Amino acid sequence: MPTQSESLLRYRPWRGTLNGPLSASVAMARAAIKLLFRRWLYWGLFALSMLVFFFFFYGQYLVVWITTQVGSDTVRFAGVAVPMKDLTKFLGRLALDGSGHTFGNFIWFEGYVVVILLALAGSLLVGNDFHRGSLAFYLSKPIGRWHYVLGKCLAIGFFINLATTLPAIVLWIQAGLLYDWQTYYTENVTLLRGILGYGLTLTVSLSLLVMATAVWLRQTVPLTMVWMGVFALLRLLAGWLVDGLKADERWRLLDLWNDLYLIGAWFLRIDPATIRPAEQPPTWQAAAVVAAVSAACLLYLRKRIHAVEIVS
Repeated sequence: MPTQSESLLRYRPWRGTLNGPLSASVAMARAAIKLLFRRWLYWGLFALSMLVFFFFFYGQYLVVWITTQVGSDTVRFAGVAVPMKDLTKFLGRLALDGSGHTFGNFIWFEGYVVVILLALAGSLLVGNDFHRGSLAFYLSKPIGRWHYVLGKCLAIGFFINLATTLPAIVLWIQAGLLYDWQTYYTENVTLLRGILGYGLTLTVSLSLLVMATAVWLRQTVPLTMVWMGVFALLRLLAGWLVDGLKADERWRLLDLWNDLYLIGAWFLRIDPATIRPAEQPPTWQAAAVVAAVSAACLLYLRKRIHAVEIVS
């Protein structure tokens, strides 16, 4: 009879239920989520995104309260008198009335935090696999290369929806409770579908873009600089060309986040004439740009991942 130590050293076959390769993608996503949850920087960025959420959350309460103060000329906050017309003008720009503009504006402002968050996630979850050679370990298992991409995209999509789609759904539920909930939920169920469609668009396009840039750059600092260039400098350039030089509105297609917003506005049934700034390209052109960027990211990922040597 072998001793206990010899029994531990011998090969012991797996006696559980073998699942398909898709379960491996889910396992990789679960491990990636746990890895990012251990980073204090993530929790700081998540807290910053929650500040935007609470601003809209309590802002909707504020709009309902203001409707009860219509007869007064001023409203007092912490002992400071604020003119009613200035307050209503400020809140009117944010459209905190439970309409499609409310959720579109919320996801728009969340984008400033999501960009930094995704740069951190891309370097940590994808860039390190190429930098430290972990990708060869994943691909040596009985899974395909696209299962690896799917697993990482699921993890990145989880953080995108945690910061945008899920809080927007909470705001939709809150709006129904503040107003006539029976009427609001039945007449504005299209807004809920629009939020889900907007979130799906962000998940697919941004997760592929995160993976492609993370595979290319791998490090956090250059990845953050490239992302700020794509989502900040190109926005300034597009605004300067269209608003400053009065160029054709199609130059605004350089702003990828604005393109995603136009697609989201279509899902939310927002009238294009009410979108500000008014000089906007057609929605189909924005969708074509987002689709082209996503396709380019897929082709680049296919090229780089297929170039990794695997020892089975």
